[in-house]
Amino acid sequence: MGNFKFGVSLREIGSRDAWIAKCRRAEELGYDVITVPDHLGTGRFAPFPVLAMAAAVTERPRLGTLVSNVPFYNLALFAREASSTAALLDGRLDLGLGSGHMKAEFDDAGLPWRKAAARIDYLAESVDHLRKHFKDEGIDHPRLLIAGNSDGVLGLAAEHADVVGFAGLRQQPGKPPGTFKLDDAEAMDERVAYFRSRSDREVEYNMLVQHVEVTDDREEAAARWHEKTERSAVPDARDLLDAPQLLLGTVEEIAGQLEDRRERYGFTYITVFEPFLETFAPVIRELQ
Repeated sequence: MGNFKFGVSLREIGSRDAWIAKCRRAEELGYDVITVPDHLGTGRFAPFPVLAMAAAVTERPRLGTLVSNVPFYNLALFAREASSTAALLDGRLDLGLGSGHMKAEFDDAGLPWRKAAARIDYLAESVDHLRKHFKDEGIDHPRLLIAGNSDGVLGLAAEHADVVGFAGLRQQPGKPPGTFKLDDAEAMDERVAYFRSRSDREVEYNMLVQHVEVTDDREEAAARWHEKTERSAVPDARDLLDAPQLLLGTVEEIAGQLEDRRERYGFTYITVFEPFLETFAPVIRELQ
């Protein structure tokens, strides 16, 4: 198993000065990758311009989208944005791609909401379009991350990605699009096994962690998280203790959980959300 790589997904820009400070703080804390999501709504930002600024004020971290919501875009315009950013980042761009999952955002943008199979077909088309565009422009293609949970997206990642992204979230049947539940440890086994059955290449495995809590009482932390979120969709909070999307325990326990999950699933690239930027930093130091 390889060494760990750690990323943080920064979800809000705030002011210019706040964004610069946040990026520099992530570098100072030892994060290897700074990523941004691609969502619509108040306070959400366009990914590529903020990545360009992040590159200007940091030196070491790679920078990327986690992930670009490809069905938002005309592919020619998306390729232009991606290649321009790649040129400015001078080899530091990790281009993350996804098929989209929030119907409400498409509605707000006046964009058609297509069935999952059609969105995945469009994602596949984007990969071919991007490769041709980068070649035509004479720009090195960035590292490609493809993230999702379905057979279609994981199959696409197996064929094309340098990094496969797992979030371990799946749509709850009968609920509005974007209403998720966590896969448990066994369901994650199945998803990873499916990916491995389709891939004969060396691919990096990314895990997008949903929650980090440093605590001496893992069961109490699981109960609190279970109480405040419907994402878990499990009858017993104790079922969350082995969920690979949650990191609960002391710094040493969390480090041990990551080592166990590296062995079990192959997760060597771990991404946490912005609220856990500082919380997770001692774990990075523990594992360095």
